[in-house]
Amino acid sequence: MKKSIYLLAALAALGCASASAQQAGSWQLGGGWLHFAPQDSSEPLSFTSPVRRTVPGSGAGVGNADTLGLNATYFVDGHWATQLELGIPPKFKLDGEGSLGRLGEIGTARQWSPTLLAKYYFNDSNATWRPYAGIGGTYVFYRSVELSQSLQGALASQIGAPAALTRTTADLKSSFAPVFNLGMAYKLDKNWGLAFSVSYIPLKTKATLTTSVAGRNVATSETRLKLNPIVSYVGLTYTF
Repeated sequence: MKKSIYLLAALAALGCASASAQQAGSWQLGGGWLHFAPQDSSEPLSFTSPVRRTVPGSGAGVGNADTLGLNATYFVDGHWATQLELGIPPKFKLDGEGSLGRLGEIGTARQWSPTLLAKYYFNDSNATWRPYAGIGGTYVFYRSVELSQSLQGALASQIGAPAALTRTTADLKSSFAPVFNLGMAYKLDKNWGLAFSVSYIPLKTKATLTTSVAGRNVATSETRLKLNPIVSYVGLTYTF
C-alpha cells in the first residue's frame, strides 16, 4: 500500500505543467470506492489424502467486499490510454453452504489484484462526458487466509481426531485473469473530474487445506471456487 501511495505521489510531482485535456502525454491520478460482488460457485470439498473421498453436499460462498482503489493513467494520445490499478486489498468472507451451511462463516482472506488496462476514450479529448472501454489483465494472489474455529472442528471430526490437537491451514492458488471494463469520465474543470466504471473478471482459484494433528500432517483436502466478480468503481480524478 505504501508503494502504491509513493508511486501516485511521484507522478503527481510531475504535474507542474498542467494540461487542460486528456491528450498525448497527459497523466491522470484517481482514487475512490471499489465494490467487489462475486458471482461465485464452488465444488464440493474433497479429501485427497490419506483416502480420496468427497464431503457430500458441501460448498462455500464468497461475500461482497469494499475497499479503496487507486489508479494512474497515461494517455498515449487523445483516445488511447494505459492504466495501472492498485489499492488496499479487500477482505473477503467465506460462508459454508449445503452440508457446511450450519458452520456459518468458515474463513476469511485478503485478495491482492494489481491490474493493467488498455483503455479507449470516446468523444473529443475536451468533451465533458467521455465513455470508455478497456481490456487488460490482473494477477490475483491471496494473503492472510484464516479458517474459522467451526470449520477447524468440522475437519477434525471428519478424520476422527481430537479438535484440541488438530489444526488446518489453507492456501489459495494465485492466477492471472482477464479484465473487461466499461466506464464514463466526467470533467469538472481542466484538471478535476469523476470516473464511474464496471469491470468483469472471470476468475477461479483452488483452495488446498492441510490438516495436522499434534504438528504432523495427516490429511489434505481441496475445493475449487469460481469467483467471477463484478467490480464497481466510483472515484475522483486529477489530470495533468
